Amino acid sequence: MDYSGAVTPGGPAAVRELPDLTISKLSVGPMDNNAYLLRCRQTGQQLLVDAANDADQLLSLVGDGGLDTVVTTHRHQDHWLALSEVLQATGADSVAHPADADPLPAVTRTVSAGDTVRVGECSLEVIHLVGHTPGSIALLYQDPAGVAHLFTGDSLFPGGPGRTTNSTDFETLMDDLEAKIFGRLPDDTWFYPGHGNDSTLGFERAAIPEWRARGW
Repeated sequence: MDYSGAVTPGGPAAVRELPDLTISKLSVGPMDNNAYLLRCRQTGQQLLVDAANDADQLLSLVGDGGLDTVVTTHRHQDHWLALSEVLQATGADSVAHPADADPLPAVTRTVSAGDTVRVGECSLEVIHLVGHTPGSIALLYQDPAGVAHLFTGDSLFPGGPGRTTNSTDFETLMDDLEAKIFGRLPDDTWFYPGHGNDSTLGFERAAIPEWRARGW
């Protein structure tokens, strides 16, 4: 079945099979948070992006394969409500940016721009995007088959950047998105946000001046 990225709270995961990595997307909790389970097809090792809610559902998705790492994209509580329970059940490492680590219940490793997080034989590059929160991060997987896959948390959605609370944070986030994401990655880059549907950079790129003009 073709992957579309469309999921519903409490519904089944949408699964995308890449040559070296399997991506399973699940919607959890009342705020329709996306959680992404990444599995290396060579080693079976697994990484979870945002233990957002519904620990039982997340642990069912993890299954018997174990969980090595949980990456929290940013400090807002709706993205880590299930973190303690998932960590306790799996013994996984907990990873976040140092600027957003303090509110989280457990962080065993902090990462900054340019650092690498591994899931088996697959490597994810950390991209620091300031604005939605001080320590928001995106994770970039460069598929050897040629297409980039980007997990953006709440920094980028179909239709615009994530919410900011003042004009300075908005400008900072837009500057980071233009320089570090749109200015660097090609149009066929597929991105996976913290809520709702996925999109590609090419589909969103033409709207950047509109985002700038409206200020959100």
